[in-house]
Amino acid sequence: MSEDEFNRYLNNPLWPILVETVHAMVMYKHHKAYVEEKIIREQPNITPRRLAVELGIPLGEALVILYEIKSKMRGQT
Repeated sequence: MSEDEFNRYLNNPLWPILVETVHAMVMYKHHKAYVEEKIIREQPNITPRRLAVELGIPLGEALVILYEIKSKMRGQT
């Protein structure tokens, strides 16, 4: 997912509510760790929709996880 596509969601006034909701999910930290340690290494260009299907998680959770991981990766390079 390109940065422009993420910006479409980031500019939505409901984005902070989505992030807050995802962070409150019980399995969020585990899903994020799994994506960061396993999936991103094998499929660095995975889409949020594909991630949601593969893990059986909501699309909103996949969006937040990928955004946070990709933002962290951009900050490290």
